[in-house]
Amino acid sequence: MDASGGLTGAPPGTQASARVVGLPASEIAALVRSGEVPAAAVTRAHLDRIAAVTPRIDAFRVVREEAAMAEARAVDTALTRFALPLAGVPVAVKDNVAVRGEVMTAGVAGRDAAPEPRHHPVVERLRAAGAVVVGITRVPELCLYSATDGPGTTTLNPWNPERSSAGSSGGSAAAVAAGCVPIAHGNDGMGSLRLPAAACGLVTLKPGRGVVPSDIGADSWSGMAENGILATTVADLALAHAVLAGTAPAPPAAPGRPLRVAVSTRSPVPGVRADAATRAAVDATVEALLAEGHVVFRGDPPVPPGVAVGTIARWMAGAHDDVEHLGLDPARLQPRSRAHARVGRLARRAGLVRPRTAEAYRERMTRFFTGVDLLLTPVTAGPPLPARRWHEGSFMANVTANARWAPWTAAWNLAGLPALVLPAGTRPDGGPVAVQFVGPPDTEQRLLWLAGELERRAPWRRHAPPFDPTTARPPAARV
Repeated sequence: MDASGGLTGAPPGTQASARVVGLPASEIAALVRSGEVPAAAVTRAHLDRIAAVTPRIDAFRVVREEAAMAEARAVDTALTRFALPLAGVPVAVKDNVAVRGEVMTAGVAGRDAAPEPRHHPVVERLRAAGAVVVGITRVPELCLYSATDGPGTTTLNPWNPERSSAGSSGGSAAAVAAGCVPIAHGNDGMGSLRLPAAACGLVTLKPGRGVVPSDIGADSWSGMAENGILATTVADLALAHAVLAGTAPAPPAAPGRPLRVAVSTRSPVPGVRADAATRAAVDATVEALLAEGHVVFRGDPPVPPGVAVGTIARWMAGAHDDVEHLGLDPARLQPRSRAHARVGRLARRAGLVRPRTAEAYRERMTRFFTGVDLLLTPVTAGPPLPARRWHEGSFMANVTANARWAPWTAAWNLAGLPALVLPAGTRPDGGPVAVQFVGPPDTEQRLLWLAGELERRAPWRRHAPPFDPTTARPPAARV
């Protein structure tokens, strides 16, 4: 960068080096590949940022200071540095996949386990691309719920500390929204990428089945859960998604024709309706689509009652399966999680997890997309859940809150179809509001292309205002 940017030749730890904090991942990687900024300086600046922000939002369970600096120095000395797509980019990893040398807890406090001997495949791909794992982010116990909290910790939303950062990838989302890392890993079994993205003003993509290695817990919640990325820009999301998918990073190709987009605001949960801010965001997105020349029409996907039963059965069974897979003592779990796993054991015994249910629904949803390129829906019914100790609440209180706040995400996990969430407006309190696009199989690139077009038309704020690294210092921790 030029003298006004102040980055050229800046030694690690200087104020100039700290200016990389807040840059998109793609820009950081370009600086590191060129040798303009060392990966070690980038990592040091982000570790300092994490130290400053952690008391305020509590997004990280582990900060890997020594290991991250070693990874960064390895990038700086690598002969292949100039070809690494994520050279020196600090990333955070959700606490339910393996990071070599770290204990993976899945949010279970005091889990007695040895450090992981090897990386999960998605972590391996991030590292091979030059990314530096600076920390492990917080999750709710067993990643079951849409608020991220546990004994002695509540991960707060950087936009509003009275609200949750959502879950279960809430720690990762909070870390990105607060400028601690430019991108973060997460995964999504019933909305666990898309809900934190919606809550924290980020863009994310739940890939379709088989696009990115899953291998989450016992069996990825009977095949519903997928790994993905939380980002502040579509370009960063597309870049990191390509890395996870094992494909060459490239800008998403334009479809070469107007898209046919169906719009549905009908809630799969009876009695739940999107609030005014959410409906306004959907309407604004429709206007943007029409202005870009796309064809928009009303189209409600068929969601039969059996879909809800199949989805909930897998959610419950996932708790039971992961307790056994991780070798956990159920008596040491939170009461809500014990009840969750108990219901899951009954669901398994009753044969309610039926592969044919998911396959039949996938086929039905694929038929829905005949003549439809993408579907536009809300993501949540209102603002994020309040930031409180949800882990002390009952099983039914947690399940009911989850279902009423976020009815539009889980069906696409059962169908195994790709779904993308992006910011599309602002709530009356200044917080973000998002919309969701869903596509048929193998339309991840179509979703990314359209998201990029909407971002260019109406760019969103990349970081929560109190934590924007380019305009303000993070607020002091509450006492």
